Amino acid sequence: MMKGNAFCIGRTMGKIFYVMGKSSSGKDTIYNRLIADKDLKLKTLVGYTTRPMREGEVNGREYFFTDEEGLKSLEEDNKVIEVRGYDTVCGMWYYFTVDDEQVDLNTENYLLIGTLESYKKVREYYGNDTVIPIYVYVEDGERLSRAINREKEQKNPNYAEMCRRFLADGIDFEEEKINAACISVRYENADLEECYGRIKMDIIRNCMSD
Repeated sequence: MMKGNAFCIGRTMGKIFYVMGKSSSGKDTIYNRLIADKDLKLKTLVGYTTRPMREGEVNGREYFFTDEEGLKSLEEDNKVIEVRGYDTVCGMWYYFTVDDEQVDLNTENYLLIGTLESYKKVREYYGNDTVIPIYVYVEDGERLSRAINREKEQKNPNYAEMCRRFLADGIDFEEEKINAACISVRYENADLEECYGRIKMDIIRNCMSD
């Protein structure tokens, strides 16, 4: 069912589209474009993190930024759907998803960004038919080049942390883990416009499938 240009409005049950991929795959750029796309009218489902805010980020847009005490409080209230901890060169950073009443699947469709492990937990929580994976892929050599160039643009480049993320992604997104998560579709981001167009059409198809 369609209302004007809103492809994803008027459904009996909404979807959560889950964007994931290795660092410097372009997933953040694609996520932001999907949110801004007026054809899709997807709502944001913003995750939480204890890591420091990066230059250009806004609290409540990329993440809700908190600390370990904030995480502990949410866990005590049984509101944390999933949590991941990373032992970085700057200390432990946690990323997590919270059932904080952002989601109303009776009326809306949502977009979430995170890791493979967080996708699996969110899928377990909301159901296989509700959570749709969007796995963005870039060849590792090209991805490393993009990572270095992006870090150069930071006010205080942290190449040690960049390298840690790059190597950790090779483990987090091993082929066995991708297959175990039943992810069969990959969106190769060699050309951003082509990749984005394919993702957009698949979202529209999924929104209209029921």
